[in-house]
This record gives sequence, C-alpha cells and structure tokens, in this order.
Amino acid sequence: MRPESTNGAGGTSGGGLAVPMAWLCAEYLADEVLRAAALVAPGSLEYRAGLQALALTVHLTGEPDGPADRWTAGRVDEWLGHTAYDRPWPPWVEERLAARRATGGAGPDLALAENAWRRLRDTWMRATDLDGRTDDDTGYPVDEEEQIWLPAWRLGLPLAHLSLHLR
Repeated sequence: MRPESTNGAGGTSGGGLAVPMAWLCAEYLADEVLRAAALVAPGSLEYRAGLQALALTVHLTGEPDGPADRWTAGRVDEWLGHTAYDRPWPPWVEERLAARRATGGAGPDLALAENAWRRLRDTWMRATDLDGRTDDDTGYPVDEEEQIWLPAWRLGLPLAHLSLHLR
C-alpha cells in the first residue's frame, strides 16, 4: 500500500480508491489487545464480537481520520470507561455514528464502522446469562449449561473490556 493511498482531501488519493486507514488502525489495535489477553481463540465468534466491539470503541473515540495517540493512559481509560458494564454502549455507538454521518464523514471508515455495528447488533449468539443473576445467588457457581440468546455486542463488549484490563 503506497503512503499516498490514505484518506486525503475528498477521501481519495488522486481519484483512486480511498483506504479506510482509521478503521484499519482501530481494528489492528483491537486485534493486538484481544490476542495479548488470550481469553478466547482467535477466529471464534466470541473473538470476532470482541474485536468489532473494541474496534468500534477505539474508532468512535478517536478522530475521524484515525487515532493520533494509541496507547496513552488517558486513551485506555477512555476505552475502559466506554466499555464498562454500567455504561449504555449501544446508544453511545449510534449517537457517534450519527454525528460522523452528519459531519459529512461518509467515507470508507464510516461504512466499515456502520457495518461492524450492524453485525454486532443483528447477530445473536447463545451464551451463559450472567445478567440473570441476583444478589441472592452470590456464592453459587454460574450454571454454564443455562444459555440464552444475546446480541453479539453483549458478548463482545465485556470481552473487549476485560482484554483492555489485561493489556
């Protein structure tokens, strides 16, 4: 890939194809974090959900043209804050995507981010229900045979958060 093939003025380079460098950087960083944490096998559905959730978080907290600084403590804290359990992540993602659309960011980066969000939202996976536990259940192990259908983001987001902690 030639250096002049990045997103420049107008989203293209001399009339050529625009390369979604901001999204590719976010996805690379997310892959780096998940592989280092080694919580699930690369290539699994869970891994893909975590990768897309973290890449979306990284991409939407950064500048539209890509992250200027990738591993500062403040940046990691920001990602941890957005992926935390008590945060309303789906509305935040939708608001950020809408804001990017409104500012004319309809380039290849935005298209890939929107596609990742659609997959996370519309793909359902069977997993153990950890949200169904109550305070009365403390001390009892989770029955992993009891599974429910969850949107992929509900599985990928905690994986992304825990992977960031283990980084």
